[in-house]
Amino acid sequence: MLQVQNNISSIAIGSFDGIHVAHQALIERAEAVVVIERNGGYLTPGYKRSWYVNKPVAFYHFEKIHTLTPQAFVAKMQEDFPALEKIVVGYDFSFGKDREGNIEVLRALFSKEVEVVAEVMVEGISVHSRTIRSYLKEGNIAIANRLLGRAYSIDGEVVAGQGIGKEKLVPTLNLKVRDYQLPKEGVYATRTQVRERWYDSVTFLGHRETTDGSFAIESYVIDEDIGKVRGHVFIRFISFVRSNRKFDSLEALKEQIKDDILEAKGVLDGKR
Repeated sequence: MLQVQNNISSIAIGSFDGIHVAHQALIERAEAVVVIERNGGYLTPGYKRSWYVNKPVAFYHFEKIHTLTPQAFVAKMQEDFPALEKIVVGYDFSFGKDREGNIEVLRALFSKEVEVVAEVMVEGISVHSRTIRSYLKEGNIAIANRLLGRAYSIDGEVVAGQGIGKEKLVPTLNLKVRDYQLPKEGVYATRTQVRERWYDSVTFLGHRETTDGSFAIESYVIDEDIGKVRGHVFIRFISFVRSNRKFDSLEALKEQIKDDILEAKGVLDGKR
């Protein structure tokens, strides 16, 4: 991490993938956040964690710190945060080479305050990033969103599609998305941000079983003419509509899309 002189006296430390409700319980108790970045598949890849935090965020890249002993790791934190008085961690926090350090070790090595946040439960479910990823893979957006404390979101670059949507189906924004954990293949009621405005939308992600079989993420903005769109857009997943499947014809697919739009409108109207 780049050495920066600061007067930060308390930090929350962890991987913070998703910045879910349990992460927020740590973050609210500290002045700044230290993210251990592992460069893997994420709910909130890399620097995008900072989008959901209104405090300073610093990053320790795992590849550069994983060989540090617990003693060296604590020394690094104290060097990087010279005014450090408090470290906030979760109940299952571990650190240092081969995960040798735990909360007891941290308290022994750090002479100031160590605050441990207890397990956070939502509707009887222990909140962890891995649990949220599992619900996304099942298409259970409702529970994933409750554990996150927000609608699951992705962003991507608008790219050219097949060219048949506008002519034979409905016009969609086709996105190239990197690094995110994607939900189960299927159709979702969503909200899509274009030029700083959020629109009701229906989003398909998965393999185009009825046409070319390629993987796609396509979002249709409901009842709005948004014109030609370039650059990045954001999608919030609100509710699962249906699983991906193959249709016998484009006409059959078009009729199903009409039903998907009606169902999504009903869901989104009810979420206002």
